[in-house]
Amino acid sequence: MNLLARRLARLLPRLAALACAAPLALAAATWTVQPGQAIQPAIDRAAAGDVVEVQRGQYPGNLVIAKPLTLRGIGRPTISGGLQGDTIRVTAPDVTIEGLIVRDSGDSLLQQNAGIYLSPGSHRAVVRRTDLVYNLFGLWIEKADDVRIEHNLIVGKRDYGSSQRGNGVQLYNTKGARIVGNRISFVRDALYVDVSHDAVFRGNRLHHSRYGTHYMNSYRNLWEDNDSYSNRGGLALMEVRDQVIRNNRAWGNTDHGIMLRTLQDSVIENNVVAGNARGFFIYDVEYAKLTGNLVVGNQVGVHLSAGSTRNQVERNDFIANREQVRYVGARDEAWGGTVGNHWGNYLGWDRDGDGRGDVPYEANDIVDRLTWRHPMVRLLLASPAVQALRLVSQQFPVLRAPSVVDTKPRMTPTHPNWKDWNARQH
Repeated sequence: MNLLARRLARLLPRLAALACAAPLALAAATWTVQPGQAIQPAIDRAAAGDVVEVQRGQYPGNLVIAKPLTLRGIGRPTISGGLQGDTIRVTAPDVTIEGLIVRDSGDSLLQQNAGIYLSPGSHRAVVRRTDLVYNLFGLWIEKADDVRIEHNLIVGKRDYGSSQRGNGVQLYNTKGARIVGNRISFVRDALYVDVSHDAVFRGNRLHHSRYGTHYMNSYRNLWEDNDSYSNRGGLALMEVRDQVIRNNRAWGNTDHGIMLRTLQDSVIENNVVAGNARGFFIYDVEYAKLTGNLVVGNQVGVHLSAGSTRNQVERNDFIANREQVRYVGARDEAWGGTVGNHWGNYLGWDRDGDGRGDVPYEANDIVDRLTWRHPMVRLLLASPAVQALRLVSQQFPVLRAPSVVDTKPRMTPTHPNWKDWNARQH
């Protein structure tokens, strides 16, 4: 009996906790806010797990959500921060915000005013189908894990200069974020990501900003099916490793399409980089796999420098770029492996009909090096003297410049629709 009594004594507290939890789950309530009423009192009255529904109308903001609940708009009501502070600040985990128009935050970069500020500890927050307009930062997310930011429209303070704007979505020191299906424009950087790992960025449209993506010090993330266009730079990934950058489109950007700076152990595949000043800017990149990418219609297809080596670069198409590769290095860099890349300006032949060129493709020669250092040389490119120099450099290795070399270039492109992208100019 003593043993049975002791076991019952241990079980009773657990049974009591379960008995209390069941009524709480069943008691979750819905609080309705009508036009003319204030939202904050309804949030304060609500219990954890409740739903606060806001009917269509105009409401003053500067709300604080300090408990797990759902704030849901019915008919897309507007919450305005009155151009002061954060329009909505979340300080609790498991908060969902959906179906609202959130606008008019303050404009203090020092205080990081945002349309929605997810404070440290706001884990598992969900923001979806919400318009964040005329805020300094659209969403500021700090030390909050497993957040989901889905299918939102984010437009910044477009009448401000670029340096005075905040970012569309700012992620700092997070894990497991899902940033999916958002449209972000007229901010400083559409997605600013720092020290944030194991995240997914998929299906976002990023345009008319400084960078579509400004991204640093973050590991094991997936970038997939994003469009980045009409920015200064498309995707800028710096000081990172273990990335997968797949099926993205970066076009019409005034500087680079995709910047890879100090990147290791990553896969960059099946992206379209079209009509940018520089398609790929590759600086200090090692042990990366670049395959299946279309690089078309850029002023410079690839700018390659700073010891970017030991990479696998194959099955890519380099077509109609004014300059295919601008390579800065002390020795040849081998691309193509056993598969090869397609080069639109390749002048070799394929006598055995295996679809691979019989002579190597070399991206640069001594004349290219001269034009990089002395742009006025371009005026003489058609002159007999410069053509003779190019011929002599091919025949006498002592004058040869280091180059990207593809020993077996592909005769036909992998992307049959490359002409559709060639018209995409910045």
